[in-house]
Amino acid sequence: MSKNVTGHLREKKGHYYAVVSYYAENGERKQKWVLTKLPIRGNKKKAENILRQILDDFKASEDAGESEVIDVNASGTANVTRAKKVIRYDILKNMNLDDIPKEQVQNLLFSDYLKKYVPLTRKRTKKIEDTTYSSYLGNVTNPIAPYFEEQGITLGELTARDIQTFYDIQLERVTANTVIHYHAIIRLSLCYARKMGYIKENPIEEVDKPERNQYVGKFYSGEELNRVICLTKDTKLELPVIFGGFYGLRRSEIVGLRWSAIDFENNVFYINHTVTTPVIDGSKKIVAKDRAKTKSSLRALPLDEDLKKRLLEIRARQEIYRKKFKSSYNKEWLEYVMVDELGDLIMPDYITSSWKNLLEKNGLRVIRFHDLRHTCASLLLNKGKENGITLKDIQMWLGHSDFSTTANTYSHLEATSKFSSLDTLAGIVHLNNQ
Repeated sequence: MSKNVTGHLREKKGHYYAVVSYYAENGERKQKWVLTKLPIRGNKKKAENILRQILDDFKASEDAGESEVIDVNASGTANVTRAKKVIRYDILKNMNLDDIPKEQVQNLLFSDYLKKYVPLTRKRTKKIEDTTYSSYLGNVTNPIAPYFEEQGITLGELTARDIQTFYDIQLERVTANTVIHYHAIIRLSLCYARKMGYIKENPIEEVDKPERNQYVGKFYSGEELNRVICLTKDTKLELPVIFGGFYGLRRSEIVGLRWSAIDFENNVFYINHTVTTPVIDGSKKIVAKDRAKTKSSLRALPLDEDLKKRLLEIRARQEIYRKKFKSSYNKEWLEYVMVDELGDLIMPDYITSSWKNLLEKNGLRVIRFHDLRHTCASLLLNKGKENGITLKDIQMWLGHSDFSTTANTYSHLEATSKFSSLDTLAGIVHLNNQ
């Protein structure tokens, strides 16, 4: 900032004004009054922040939205151009969107606007889950904000073409489903900008959202699943593999299992609690709640007799560890099934990383841990047809919210289960009569 440019705050008609003093080109000293639109009471600090921004960016120009930039080329000729005025994020980092005059928000880089907007999603009337907020935050941090920051596009300049180009570039490296997640937070932010009057038109309305791609999960055969169960015996992965492959439980449901949810007398257990570990503001947070992913995820499943015996053994062993290690034993997770020798909860991330290491170490075919859920569905459909098991039964077993989810996810398995019908028809009807 030039030493010839100074400024101070003035109070007028109940509001703060930023008064900037500078020398014009003819050497005359001038003043420029800028209304901050901040009421005097309780807003002095905010007004000082805005004054610093104005002084930092100010150039002696009658056009408040532009500044002169002098570029000297190789021939020594000076070219004077007009550059857009962009409100720098570092100046406003301690301010909320509500602290910034409405007409100035459009001058934020779109990347900076997104960073300011994301925290507001937690203040919506309909409360969002920590995992959802973590997803918003993660996607803005990378790749959305870095991409638009590199482009130098402000909120007011953003067009549908800009967003569509971003989607097209991302589709070259990630799936359409992932880009749909990017679309969700961009759309929310722009709808808010339109609602608050930061922008006059919402460019997202002209953007084509990618079509959701259907993921076809891998799955193990019964023999492969049996081998993995044997390999994990007496390890921290034993119960996760059993509950994942045999019962099709989600990782959060497995970690959330509590002894109170297992009815050993009636041989049934209940999926009514989950544990997740979203990353919020750079720190991993353990979220334990008495709710599952959807209402349908709250379900009861029959307890296998062999698993019942094993669970009773594990519960007795946990009690031995608790008495043995006394004060060193973690009492916080006493009700939980998935704990180690010291009572510490076995985290979802540990299950994922240990699963990958197990497969690599033993030369097993690599599938995701979540694919054990697909393995359960595959075995139910292909091996259970003799017992009349249908996709509707699988929906109830896996806890899908609606039948279409099950049908879309496992339609390829249902087709496979009809091969015996095909063989029967082929034995009767000869399509090649030549």
